[in-house]
Amino acid sequence: MHQAKIEATPLKKLVDRPALAAVLGALVIATSAILVRLADVEPSTAAFFRCAYAVPVLAIIARSETRRFGLLDRKTVNLAAVAGLFFAADLVLWHHAIAQVGAGLATVLGNTQVVIVPFLAWLVLREAVGRQIVIAVLLVMTGVVMISGVFGAGDAYGRNPGLGVLFGVGTGFAYAGFILVQRQANRDLRRPGGPLLYATGVAALASLAAGLPLGEIDLKPTWPAHGWLLLLALGVQVGGWLLISVGLPRLPAAVTSVLLTVQPIGSVLMGQLLLDERPSVIQLSGVALILGGLILTGRRKAVPVMVGSG
Repeated sequence: MHQAKIEATPLKKLVDRPALAAVLGALVIATSAILVRLADVEPSTAAFFRCAYAVPVLAIIARSETRRFGLLDRKTVNLAAVAGLFFAADLVLWHHAIAQVGAGLATVLGNTQVVIVPFLAWLVLREAVGRQIVIAVLLVMTGVVMISGVFGAGDAYGRNPGLGVLFGVGTGFAYAGFILVQRQANRDLRRPGGPLLYATGVAALASLAAGLPLGEIDLKPTWPAHGWLLLLALGVQVGGWLLISVGLPRLPAAVTSVLLTVQPIGSVLMGQLLLDERPSVIQLSGVALILGGLILTGRRKAVPVMVGSG
């Protein structure tokens, strides 16, 4: 893996301060679900434009990286393209979850990828799964059930919290696939923009292909919906993800485990403050259990962890 520092780029200072980069990235990404709700468009439409609007800016960044370090090899490009397919599935499922159970809870559910990744890594890469992960999975599964509205259904927040949970857990699996593939494509830490460009471009096309038969694609820009989508693309897909790509790979697992909670907590709080979302006490207790599982999982050095869906 290339460990060379990024030289002569605006990211230089943040490379030297990876914790700051990761925290800023997590806070930016925490706004994702809020912006999706504010845009108020179909799930596949939001996924497509979030990626499509980001592609030109990422292309400029990737071109700058190519001038310094040369072309990406074919294997990296292919891996990033496969990651983009997983990312498209992640976004479409997650946007459906937002519609059914709200921005805050959907973001928490998307973060179940943190406990899904170790088991997929065990199945695919034969990485060991210890007792700590088993406990984390039990915590997360209990939290998911509590969010679903099985208990205290009359007080549960969301249009259809049970369906939202299904979409949210599906988001976790799709995002886990994205992480396992994208971390292989992003091994050269000097150039986060190139792999992100290919993954984002493929995700845009895949979201469009998925949304057309579902009748979820509206290509006519409207205001203010596309203002929110543009902010989602440039602020989150470009800015937030570049910060995460720069910060997290350079941090110890113990620090990462704490940072994992920044995005879901931020989304829940912003959902309450900005969108008047009011999860029940039982649902918020489920959120606490899931966050506990995230922290347990993130403390294991062998587990590839990343800020969750969004």
